[in-house]
Amino acid sequence: MPSQKIEFQNAEGEKLAARLELPVGQRPYAYALFAHCFTCNKNLAAVRNISRALNRKGIAVLRFDFTGLGGSEGDFADTNFSSNVEDLVCAARYLEEHYQAPRLLVGHSLGGAAVICAAHELPSVQAVATIGAPYSPRHVSHLLKEEIDEIEEEGVAEVSIGGRPFTVKKHFLEDIREQNLEPKLQKLERALLILHSPQDLTVEIENAARMYHAARHPKSYISLDGADHLLSDKEDSRYAGEMIASWVSRYVRRPEKKALKVEKDVAVRLGEEGFTTDVMVRRHGLTADEPESVGGNDYGPSPYELVTAGLGACTAMTLQMYARRKKWPLKEVRVHLDHFKDHAEDCEKAEDPKSKIDYFSRTIELEGELDEEQRRKLLEIANKCPVHRTLLNPIKILTELKEE
Repeated sequence: MPSQKIEFQNAEGEKLAARLELPVGQRPYAYALFAHCFTCNKNLAAVRNISRALNRKGIAVLRFDFTGLGGSEGDFADTNFSSNVEDLVCAARYLEEHYQAPRLLVGHSLGGAAVICAAHELPSVQAVATIGAPYSPRHVSHLLKEEIDEIEEEGVAEVSIGGRPFTVKKHFLEDIREQNLEPKLQKLERALLILHSPQDLTVEIENAARMYHAARHPKSYISLDGADHLLSDKEDSRYAGEMIASWVSRYVRRPEKKALKVEKDVAVRLGEEGFTTDVMVRRHGLTADEPESVGGNDYGPSPYELVTAGLGACTAMTLQMYARRKKWPLKEVRVHLDHFKDHAEDCEKAEDPKSKIDYFSRTIELEGELDEEQRRKLLEIANKCPVHRTLLNPIKILTELKEE
């Protein structure tokens, strides 16, 4: 998947590390923000798998490290639940300024509680999905239970979470105790999807039930039966991602695209920005584009690549058609091609740009029990395929402007 490494600033001006995952071969129709679990980071395997499932459905995902975690600047000890919500709002503003405001928020564990709160500050958000989220942020205090007394008395303590040491200050405890998710759920006014495992030992399933009852419709629940809290099994995180991607399509709609009417064999449409081009061949839709190196988005093959592909397809079809008629054992044809411009071998004016001609380099693989005479004949036939002959023959292109 196309992935861009980016940075944006939090409310304190510190740089937060992020990755923007983009769909392959298409322009994103929506953007999503992902909030990872408490003390985790954006590179957790479950986060990547869920993001890629959304990418396959045309949704770009910004996943980032909260302040003081992963590759982000700042001190984790100075953060709390409220600062996580602020980080989400800053991430949303970055998307809005540089790409498109987020329409979907996804949060895992404590990140799930954070996206519910952040949604109230982000009018662009239409849907929120939580995974293994607690009904109350204070639920996370059970991870600190052995050090809570020390934090209360000394104001700070080092705790071990997931085998890693973290410094937690008293203001963190005070902040999560002040948070009340119930009114946030009641007034969410966005579509809500709650995913939770009945076997979650970190955040018990009762949290999902309380969240569901507090929220208003539209709301949905999906059981991640058999999964652990971190979705350690890749099949669990892939399933969660696919379910979110399917569910969100009901609430975050793709923009309607005006149908491209085909009056001849092929119709092509390009708007006033970029080079991403809609192509209709009878009832078959294609996308053409230019590489990023020449200002395109690389969402599809270039015009020359489409011509080259046409030559390759015609070559393969012609060879199989001939072999089948002869009842020869040709199991598979593979054609590899390149297109480039170079000077003619006998050109006397090699320095003149106009002396360059088009070359198609074609390598053919024939799989099957063919003798040498059959292989030689098929090579001869390849040079007689219809597109090959068209490219070599004189061509006339008749162009006219259609009346308004």
